[in-house]
Amino acid sequence: MRLATFLSENARWLAAGALLTFLSSFGQTFFISIFAGQIMETHGLSHGQWGGLYTLGTGASAVVMLWAGSLTDRYRARAIGAAILSLLAATCLWMALNPFAAMVPFIIFALRFSGQGMASHIAVVSMSRWFTATRGRALSVAGLGFALGEAVLPVAFVSLMVVMDWRWLWVLAALIVLLAIPVLWRLLREERTPQSMAHENQSAGMGDVHWTRAKVLRHPLFWFMVPALLGPSAFNTAFFFNQVHFAEIKALSHLQLVALFPMYTALAVAAMVMTGWALDRLGTPRLIPWYQLPMVAGFLIFSLGDSPATILIGLLFLALTTGANSVLPNAFWAEFYGTRHIGSIKAMAAAVMVLGSAIGPGITGVLIDVDIGLETQYLWVAGYFVFATGMMAIGVGRAKHGL
Repeated sequence: MRLATFLSENARWLAAGALLTFLSSFGQTFFISIFAGQIMETHGLSHGQWGGLYTLGTGASAVVMLWAGSLTDRYRARAIGAAILSLLAATCLWMALNPFAAMVPFIIFALRFSGQGMASHIAVVSMSRWFTATRGRALSVAGLGFALGEAVLPVAFVSLMVVMDWRWLWVLAALIVLLAIPVLWRLLREERTPQSMAHENQSAGMGDVHWTRAKVLRHPLFWFMVPALLGPSAFNTAFFFNQVHFAEIKALSHLQLVALFPMYTALAVAAMVMTGWALDRLGTPRLIPWYQLPMVAGFLIFSLGDSPATILIGLLFLALTTGANSVLPNAFWAEFYGTRHIGSIKAMAAAVMVLGSAIGPGITGVLIDVDIGLETQYLWVAGYFVFATGMMAIGVGRAKHGL
């Protein structure tokens, strides 16, 4: 199917997916961490305490995702999407109004659950279920919302922070989310499998079986994939979570650092689109074992580089994996395990990834407090991604014959 035809015939559903991924930005680490300095100052938190509270809230959201993620197998996307966005808007207001340090982990929990967790989960599950032959392209288009959020929101909100109190910026975030709810409702007023894909909307996985979550847990491939699920969410999150501190140790202003993010996002978008195109032609098994190798180079550069130019090169390597990560893992679950129970299966994977995003900031914050700097930590992170790549290569290599 030609790209223009694909986009025109399925614009409504693709736009809904992109809207949800964009709005998930308000619960993503790259957005929350913009306010890290203000939150720590307001509530008297150290790096380790802030990282610990973030880990606590994010970890709790991972546990709840195991249950809530399976709701996408039972309820329409527009209904559950509207409910989740309402929760996200309310939590943004809560962040703006909260005077108590004790409430911070609860706010982080609600932001991470509704934003990073459920808003993005609804989008990728819908794309995976509604599209089969063009699943890669659909996930790429929906993923443009992630890219737009990463490109626009950090620079916009850091710039606005010069003239507005940080709490009012959270009120602005709440208004944006609230205004998007009727848009989502209208886009999905005829929610269904796109007509052009109707004959393909249920696809089986390995062994021509529609796998359940219990069967997936008993299959060794899942456990070979766990390090790869944890890695990008843990350490990409840790990088953006510590962006203020990272800028300080590299002798950059915060605005100088976030000014590099649009270039990172531009390459991530290109990588995402190219990955979607390659996935539809080559399949997941040939691509997924190797997509985290650029993270090795990226974190080595973050450790050793000390100029804006070298930091940009590191970000560009991260962007290659970030773009692919928006497409390949989501397609992997549908291709290897089928789409009938994709909501509950993807919820389990999402819980692992959310857990990773809880672990990363917590570990790095504690290590900073005990004088193990980010530059040393990032050398270890590079080694971790070598390990994750080896695990994927073994697991997928053994399992792909069942497709």
